Amino acid sequence: MGKGDPVARFRFAPVMAVFVCGLLLAGAGPGRAETLPELLAPERTLIALFEASRDSVVSITTEARVSDPWRREVRMVPQGSGSGFFWDDQGHIVTNAHVIRGAAAAEVRLSDGRVFPARLAGTAPMHDLAVLKIDIGEDAPPPLRPGRSVDLRVGQSVLAIGNPFGLDWTLTTGIVSALEREIPTREGGRIEGLIQTDAAINPGNSGGPLIDSSGRLIGVNTAIFSPSGSSAGIGFAVPVDTVARVVPQLIAHGVYHPPVLGVRYDPRVTALARRNGIEGVPVLGVDPGSPAERAGLRPATQGPGGAILPGDVIQGLDGRAIADGADLQAALDAHEAGDEVPLRLLREGREVKVKVVLGTAGCKRCFDPTFLKAS
Repeated sequence: MGKGDPVARFRFAPVMAVFVCGLLLAGAGPGRAETLPELLAPERTLIALFEASRDSVVSITTEARVSDPWRREVRMVPQGSGSGFFWDDQGHIVTNAHVIRGAAAAEVRLSDGRVFPARLAGTAPMHDLAVLKIDIGEDAPPPLRPGRSVDLRVGQSVLAIGNPFGLDWTLTTGIVSALEREIPTREGGRIEGLIQTDAAINPGNSGGPLIDSSGRLIGVNTAIFSPSGSSAGIGFAVPVDTVARVVPQLIAHGVYHPPVLGVRYDPRVTALARRNGIEGVPVLGVDPGSPAERAGLRPATQGPGGAILPGDVIQGLDGRAIADGADLQAALDAHEAGDEVPLRLLREGREVKVKVVLGTAGCKRCFDPTFLKAS
């Protein structure tokens, strides 16, 4: 066997490979399997959460209709993409209103590769929410289990699943950075009560779910604060309590026109009042010309020396006890604009009952924040 014999070298290589592997295995010792790195419990939990939620998340692509005046023809062109998730087993998919704004057609792609044409079931631009419907039959992935916004705490872990930059079914993690954020719109309105998170949210994540460490839906990712257009650690999500109020109306009626009182309140102040033994929603402001103003509701005011003087506290609406803002909104959603309903108030330490005729919320048709990049 000479050094230059290629056949001999090829015969020798497998023998040497077996010999080297034997040495390595012998050096490893009997405890080698136990020393291999294993996934930590938090990692296993994270993997399980993603795998349990992944199939409920979808990718959405939209097309716009473009007219060519020279050729006298209309054609469809790609417009954009986003994310969404199954709301129920009837093929209803929740996403952002800005994901499908201006689209002439939309397609929904599932994690198993199936693609379905979608039709619009309803949209609520004032909350940047929309519902699509696909005809999937009985073979729909399970819907995400909803949590409750009132249970959220700053610092708790969250997961965002979506399709950023076309990279399908991407998982990012972070925490709840703040609650009750609001962002302005170009039309002069604002979206209130948003969750702020540092979980990476980028273009394409819009409409995807924000999930807690128990796998429950807690929000719909909607926008980021970013000068560059990419994640800067400040993202916003529509809280699940809002989603749970709006989506059923979109499915049933196609629009969301909630009746309003015209009062302003803050969940943090409501929680502080509860800790001090006061049940209900303290009124912090009354909108001019609103039903609340016409009914004579009194907001909190600032007294001499900067002291805050309490105003009315809403404790009941049409016989339903009101403990927080979610209760108040749910009670309002059971009515229509123009309904006259009784309010039970706590005023200066005593119970007062008034009647109010509910009004209609002003609806800004566009969601286009002046200082935000839609994700």
